[in-house]
Amino acid sequence: MKDPHDHPHLHHDHDHDHRQDGGRGRKLLFAFLLTLLMLLAEAVGGLWSGSLALLADAGHMMVDALALALAFFGARLALRPADARRSYGYGRLEVLAGFVNALTQFVLVGFIAYEAVSRLMHPGAILSGVMLVVAMVGLLVNLLVLRVLHGHAHDDVNMAGASLHVLGDLLGSFGAVLAALAVRYMGWNWADPMLSLLVSLLILGGAWRLLRKSAHILLEGVPEDLDVGEVEQALRQAEASIRDIHHLHVWQLASGSRMATLHAQVDSGDGAGAVAAIHGLLRQRFGILHVTVQVDAGPCTDHARDCLGHRHP
Repeated sequence: MKDPHDHPHLHHDHDHDHRQDGGRGRKLLFAFLLTLLMLLAEAVGGLWSGSLALLADAGHMMVDALALALAFFGARLALRPADARRSYGYGRLEVLAGFVNALTQFVLVGFIAYEAVSRLMHPGAILSGVMLVVAMVGLLVNLLVLRVLHGHAHDDVNMAGASLHVLGDLLGSFGAVLAALAVRYMGWNWADPMLSLLVSLLILGGAWRLLRKSAHILLEGVPEDLDVGEVEQALRQAEASIRDIHHLHVWQLASGSRMATLHAQVDSGDGAGAVAAIHGLLRQRFGILHVTVQVDAGPCTDHARDCLGHRHP
């Protein structure tokens, strides 16, 4: 049973989400083009100057350009409507994109660490002037890209993945600037690979957090800011006819797309009012728009043991 008042609100939310997804796609495309241009500049500058920091950042940007392209196509595909084969649509593709982006960061960190250790053991000559100019331009470009991507929803793992890559680029460019200054004015050639190594360690922490968040969504875990016990208790008090709430499941399909299924034991003949109250409470208090309610007029006959919430002996 459904609350008849839900439909206009849901259509409005869908249109609003569609516009937001289109805006995310444009931001990701712009970020991809800027990153691609800066990648070429840093690759040429790194080869010319002999700087590992620039070459590492160029390699980082190459992975990031691919990651931003993946995030862009993930955001675009997420706009496709549901069909007979995928009744939920393609929204989860953005979560997959975030998951893959996190994995590529681990590969990148390994590459940078290997090259940094090699350079520490066998340092080479560096043209610090060229390195400094290119690194400063890269720093400004990455600040611009990060500003463009700023403001995504806290649970949008696709945009979070893209922002993580750009933040890694920003740290890499900042490290390259510091390394160029150290080489130019203090003669510390070892600063170039050392700062590259330190930046790779900073990237590692962000990659691990993104990997955990996207994996949690893919495993249909409860959204991080929700407590199932609190939701269940609130539902029991949503309407006087509700006698019990059990078999409650709350998960997230994609960014901001929260869903719930539950059984509600209600007094005989009061199912419609209880369902309306449940929909309203979940929507307004917990931001859960897609809700499926099974109304039980008597004791529940489903004895599944792997459900959250109420458990039958």
